[in-house]
Amino acid sequence: MEHHPLKPAADTRDHLVVIGNGMAGCRAVEELLARDADRYRVTIFGAEPRVNYNRIMLSPVLAGEKSFDDIVINDADWYAANGIALVAGDPVAAIDRAARTVTTRSGTVESYDRLLIATGSDPFIIPVPGKDLPGVIAFRDMDDVDTMLAAADAGKKSGGGDAVVIGGGLLGLEAAHGLSLRGMKVTVVHLMPTLMERQLDEAAGWLLKQALEARGQTILTGADTAAIVGDGKVEGVKLKDGTLIPASLVVMAVGIRPSVALARDAGLAVGRGIQVDDHMVTSDPAVLAVGECVEHDGQVYGLVAPLWDMCRSLADGLVERPTGYRGSVTSTKLKVSGIDVFSAGDFSGGDGCEDIVLRDASRGVYKRVIVKEDRIIGAVLYGDTADGGWYFDLLKKQEDVSNLRDLLIFGQSFASGGGAADPKAAVAALSDDAEICGCNGITKGQVVSCIAKGAHSLDAVRATCKASASCGSCTGLVENLLALTLGDEVQAGPKTMCKCTSFGHDDVRREIVAQTMRSIPEVMQKLHWTTPDGCSSCRPALNYYLLCALPGGYVDDQQSRFVNERLHANIQKDGTYSVVPRMWGGLTNPTELRAIADVVEKFNAPMVKVTGGQRLDIFGIKKEDLPAVWADLNAAGMVSGHAYGKALRTVKTCVGSEWCRFGTQDSTGLGVKIERMSWGSWMPHKFKIAVSGCPRNCAEATIKDFGIVCVDSGYELHVGGNGGIHVRVTDLLCKVATEQEAMDYCAAFIQLYREEARYLERTAPWIERVGVDYVKARIADDDAGREALRARFLYAQSFSQDDPWAQRAEGAEAEHHAPMARFTPQEGALKEEVGV
Repeated sequence: MEHHPLKPAADTRDHLVVIGNGMAGCRAVEELLARDADRYRVTIFGAEPRVNYNRIMLSPVLAGEKSFDDIVINDADWYAANGIALVAGDPVAAIDRAARTVTTRSGTVESYDRLLIATGSDPFIIPVPGKDLPGVIAFRDMDDVDTMLAAADAGKKSGGGDAVVIGGGLLGLEAAHGLSLRGMKVTVVHLMPTLMERQLDEAAGWLLKQALEARGQTILTGADTAAIVGDGKVEGVKLKDGTLIPASLVVMAVGIRPSVALARDAGLAVGRGIQVDDHMVTSDPAVLAVGECVEHDGQVYGLVAPLWDMCRSLADGLVERPTGYRGSVTSTKLKVSGIDVFSAGDFSGGDGCEDIVLRDASRGVYKRVIVKEDRIIGAVLYGDTADGGWYFDLLKKQEDVSNLRDLLIFGQSFASGGGAADPKAAVAALSDDAEICGCNGITKGQVVSCIAKGAHSLDAVRATCKASASCGSCTGLVENLLALTLGDEVQAGPKTMCKCTSFGHDDVRREIVAQTMRSIPEVMQKLHWTTPDGCSSCRPALNYYLLCALPGGYVDDQQSRFVNERLHANIQKDGTYSVVPRMWGGLTNPTELRAIADVVEKFNAPMVKVTGGQRLDIFGIKKEDLPAVWADLNAAGMVSGHAYGKALRTVKTCVGSEWCRFGTQDSTGLGVKIERMSWGSWMPHKFKIAVSGCPRNCAEATIKDFGIVCVDSGYELHVGGNGGIHVRVTDLLCKVATEQEAMDYCAAFIQLYREEARYLERTAPWIERVGVDYVKARIADDDAGREALRARFLYAQSFSQDDPWAQRAEGAEAEHHAPMARFTPQEGALKEEVGV
């Protein structure tokens, strides 16, 4: 077969061919480039038609928390910048060791001087009847994620969708979590009595099972699959006890096996995996292997930290500075469906072992440290894993912990000097070889070195050495190392919500959804708020985020609202309030006008003002009179205008084609429909809409959060404008043909803003932050996504369009409107008090 070289013949460097474009293969190449970038000509063959991405992060993609672009490790520019030839989507099918060539599935032949096999592992498919039915998949790559997303979408269209996940290990539980978030009814079938039995003991496994069941998943442990049933496609899973579970999708996540078929066919020594020595060299000196496919000293590894150790030893050998891999002591720090778990070493117990256990039921925390002969041999943490790195460091070094015995279970801070110990001091006490980032195998020394070489911000550290770039659970450790190393020279990253937390707004919103949190105290507990009750900055934000995430399932926390929103009126500088009744699209009638006039006279309101939003604002109303004012306005059919709230304020209109000789469409009628659709909706900030009947734009639609300009051929939709101190003209979103489309796009845009903007962020800075192209992609270019946003908005509105004025007029929360007591000091008492 003809040989097609992938590099010019003039390149005389030794040719390193890598079979596998995954995390291990590319990490080995990265380590090689870091040592001697010019030593080898490199060609990488990958089975998938993609660049290298982080498989650990497939679960957040499935859950909708990240996109594929977010989990790419090495983009196309990396291959080009390093002169690496990537052949993606054409896997190697055969190795000819005698000729030193590889042949791909398409027939391409490539020669090598050194060959690196990094084929990873294959999912284990249990041999039961029906395993080959359409709808039965594994969970190993992006194709599997795409299949699950398609199944979830199909399930939504038919009113739900049932999924069965076979396997209660990490991958199975992450698949179940993602599918559950996508709206499917999920059942997890696990053969063993304990979930994640390789990482968790019985107690931690039970806690995890309870937590997942509380989130709506069905967990069956000790359950053995007998068959997958269906006629031409999967329809259910039958257990050996006769139970039949309906399913339109079955995910097999029962385990993995080293992918050794290619090596075995080539005649390499293979046991459980491809057998290698300490330098990752196989039975053929020209062929190396690394990652999940290898067996070293009788051990195979499925965690990333040992793989990174292998890659370093392999690269040392390739540049003739051999160090040798001696095996790994492993730990596992994971976030399973938003729940923190950690395990390390041997937690099976037995003779000579002592268990030290802490249980805190109120916090959902379980800690167990196993000690033998005054050395830690194992640890299991559930709910609070902050000290996992410290326990693991003590375990690896086999340090004598007898002097720490009484305080050991309470963590490093207590054991080294009390509960108020500085967390930075705890990080400073870690040795340079202590692991900081388990996802990427990065030690404290490597992070410090990265910072010393110029990475002076969290994002720079993530980009340079990848610490904290994956799951993010080590972010606090990295930030402490930045502070310890640089002091005041640390470059600021994204702002946190407030001083009560280290989380930013986006992180909090994501975790509320991921962990299905349902109250402000729960958020503060699970996200480690540093204050007992939060502050005036974070409480209103948390209240809004929960309200948005749980329509109909969260009770609005009035004490977490600003005074205007608690009183449903605007406080003025003299302590009185102004009241703005809603006028649909700026329209009114004699009944409403008489009611307003009567209120003004009855309650001696000193001023009535026409607002810029085409409403009437009644000033000077006392707090105790507000319910009576609202009752009179309600009697005339008027509801709250929400002029006080982070909500839809007004829909301003011009008279349009009904009266104006220049009007092209019925702008007034459309404005009324949009206001009736969207009133009552809480937002990150105030939200204003306008509909102009022609391009003369009398309603000033191009400086509103959402503006519609009517034209002869339809409706131009504009977004992201505002008046005020910093005037911003809108961006054109798109043009639509019908009134209904204009309403649908408006609803979708409002919901996107509600779900993704930060609290107190107007649409103008939000769009400047994310880019109008992003908004266009989500609203104008994605029909299915737009419809989903519209549907979520209308669903939320079904719980929001209750007039708060009517509730207060009927006596609800009357304590908010009680007048303040008046104190008149008596002259004699006052003299006595001051000693006159």
